[in-house]
Amino acid sequence: MSPSVSSPASSAANAINAAAPGPGDTATLLTVHNPADGTLVGELAAANGRQVAAAVAAARQAAGGWASTDPADRGKALRSAAAALAARAGEVAALNHRETGKPLPEALGGVAAGVATLEQYAELGPVHRGHSLRGAALAADYTVIGPRGVAVLLTPWNDPVAVAAGLIGAALVTGNTVIHKPSERSPHTGALLGDLLSPFFPSGVFSTVTGAADTGALLTRTDGVDVLAHVGSSAAGARIARAASLSGAHVIRENGGNDALLVDAGVDPEWAAGQAAAGAFSNSGQICTAIERIYVHRDVAGEFCDALVREARRRNREAPLAPLVDTRLREAVHAQVRDAVAAGARLAEGGVVPDGPGAHYPATVLLDCARPMAVFTEETFGPVAAVQVVDSFEEGLALAAHDKYGLAATVLTPGIEPAHRAVAALPVGTVKINAVFGGAPGGSAQPRGESGRGFGYGPELLDEFSLVKVVHVGLPRVRGQL
Repeated sequence: MSPSVSSPASSAANAINAAAPGPGDTATLLTVHNPADGTLVGELAAANGRQVAAAVAAARQAAGGWASTDPADRGKALRSAAAALAARAGEVAALNHRETGKPLPEALGGVAAGVATLEQYAELGPVHRGHSLRGAALAADYTVIGPRGVAVLLTPWNDPVAVAAGLIGAALVTGNTVIHKPSERSPHTGALLGDLLSPFFPSGVFSTVTGAADTGALLTRTDGVDVLAHVGSSAAGARIARAASLSGAHVIRENGGNDALLVDAGVDPEWAAGQAAAGAFSNSGQICTAIERIYVHRDVAGEFCDALVREARRRNREAPLAPLVDTRLREAVHAQVRDAVAAGARLAEGGVVPDGPGAHYPATVLLDCARPMAVFTEETFGPVAAVQVVDSFEEGLALAAHDKYGLAATVLTPGIEPAHRAVAALPVGTVKINAVFGGAPGGSAQPRGESGRGFGYGPELLDEFSLVKVVHVGLPRVRGQL
């Protein structure tokens, strides 16, 4: 291992945004306010075109050396970076809390998940391997794997450390160089993450570029990028895919969701309502796999809806939800609620923008919902539980399967046969039976439809960042040999 890998280097070499502006460069500031009270968190300069080009050029120059670094040494560097993040977890979580409103315990959990993910990929990377193939008896046939090259990672604000750590860890440990652009809604958290991780890698191997959508667009259009990995909205993901169709970059996308919850007859309605509330209101609904639309069997609908309204009301009165990330998102969420009510939905709880500073929005329950209401056809990304009563499990399953998104879905049922039918029928990457959240480590799903493409996490993410080469070794003919 070279000294630059084994010991921390100055992070200045990786801080692309720190470069002094050149002639004609203009500086755009990213201004972030605390969504809880509207106070200023801070301002950061967005990278300009010259700085984006410099980041890609530096990553391209460093690619060969990092690709040839022993996988075990890449894993060792990643473990050191994970330890540095763990040592300052409280500081990172507090900054995340101020920027996005994410409750501090959940922000700490996100940092802990990020540390664990980096450590996981540090272990998985060195044992990520090719395969032996069956060929002729006197020949050797096998595959070898190598990095794709320069990876641009565009990550979201709703879980900025855990999501970024997954992509960063998998890309680096497989030998790719990385340019990370965190969301403009959490740029300080992303910049601090970069400052903590980058010193453990050679110059140019890992850099952070801050900016808004225009900076991300520049990165997707810059020559020399081999991978575009994006977690965020479906609209942004579609633009990235179009850009990649011209550049030839490999695309990994985990985008929006409109996850359904199907509540079958026979389940405990109080328990089912608790599951629905957790899925719809956790992190104020700002989770990619949040419950967006609920189909409940008529046999349990009355008790279920009453229990769901009681739980939303309890949360609003006893422990109000954390704010949404900003007032822009709140306006979008409230517009969907308002339009649903105008289209015939019944507002059973919440749905009113509170007075005072910040971007708070209450836990909201909408009954008598149906397509084409936007709360049933689009991602809401807020604390809204939208409910439709169905006459049979089959009707609910058909409605749940009818959607342009395909991220995840949950089925609450006492029967194994309905569970099997749901798994077969739902066109989504993840199906959860009798648990809104949870799952074994190592699971990795491929989203469908407008929810994205490719494996976005788990061991299979290493494959997404790798290229496979087939090797055939035959016997030579030696001079003089008959």
